[in-house]
Amino acid sequence: MTWPVVQINQVNQLQGETDEIERVLLFVGTGDTNTGKTLAVNTQSDLDALLGADASPLKGMVSAAMLNAGQNWSGFIRVLASGEEPESWVDAVRAAQQVASVEGVVFADDIADKAAINEAAKLRAELLAKYGRWVWFILAVQGPQDGEAWADYLERLSTLQSGIAAESVQLVPRLWGNEPGVLAGRLCSRAVTIADSPCRVATGALVDMGADDLPVDGTGATLELATLQALESQRYSVPMWYPDYDGYYWADGRTLDVEGGDYQAIEYLRIVDKVARRVRLQAIAKLGDRSLNSTPGSIAAHQSYFAKTLREMAVTSQINGVTFPGEVKPPQDGDVTIVWKSSTQVEIYIVVRPYECPKGITVSIVLDTSLAGSE
Repeated sequence: MTWPVVQINQVNQLQGETDEIERVLLFVGTGDTNTGKTLAVNTQSDLDALLGADASPLKGMVSAAMLNAGQNWSGFIRVLASGEEPESWVDAVRAAQQVASVEGVVFADDIADKAAINEAAKLRAELLAKYGRWVWFILAVQGPQDGEAWADYLERLSTLQSGIAAESVQLVPRLWGNEPGVLAGRLCSRAVTIADSPCRVATGALVDMGADDLPVDGTGATLELATLQALESQRYSVPMWYPDYDGYYWADGRTLDVEGGDYQAIEYLRIVDKVARRVRLQAIAKLGDRSLNSTPGSIAAHQSYFAKTLREMAVTSQINGVTFPGEVKPPQDGDVTIVWKSSTQVEIYIVVRPYECPKGITVSIVLDTSLAGSE
């Protein structure tokens, strides 16, 4: 005989949304107000109250980021006390992890040597190992010094990044003054996706560059496009302009990835980071779950399960006949592969396919003077 009983279980299928940390950045820099604190900011924040009334690189970059990002921008600030050791910015980022889980970090103080770049690369690896957080960095680089001509400046900066492989690091020279913040805001704009390049002209012209006139070097010579092009070829992320086309725009979100690497442009790194963050949460939920097994039915079901992030990121929209693509292309059959290495160890491989992006457009115009077809 069996005792009559009814049991109701509420099953959590984990179909809800996850917190979006994309477009949320941490700004670190020297100041005299609220030092040692992690401050939450948005478009309503009073930067004079938070960072003091005096101008500073940190304050200028946060303001530029807000203006270039536009509506619904938010982020965090960590203020270093004046006179702290340069490497203290790394400790500031570590301390901020207790409050802020962010997509990227902007270091507002000018770096002077390779040590800061290598520290940023190490910090990405550390945050990934400790917290499972994928973080990229924007590091400010000082402009030309007194008496330093543009040619000398190019030579100095060529040695600064030479030999370093760090796909998570972007170096941004401060020629106008606020460029690191401008790029940060460009990357945080909700008018576009994280898969869009900061060079996208349709997003609009850059604002709050930090100066109204073209920069000059230490000898008084005005900046030319050739210098910006040379800096970009040296893996620096810089603004630019187009003759007879008003406004300043961004050249490209260059990283310090190796030549031929997949992540030389920041938008590729961002979409893969986003996939990694979400798939990690899905994988954690499957630990010890025997529904994930080597049977054909389970393999098929979990290929669909782990492709969920790709399907969500691939959603497109069409407005007035114009298609606006998602962050990645829709997953194809075989883009998620599940391989059992043993009875307890399984490996999952996911293919992410970004859309093409026109960063060089060639138009050929052909003149036809024939009489064919004339009335």
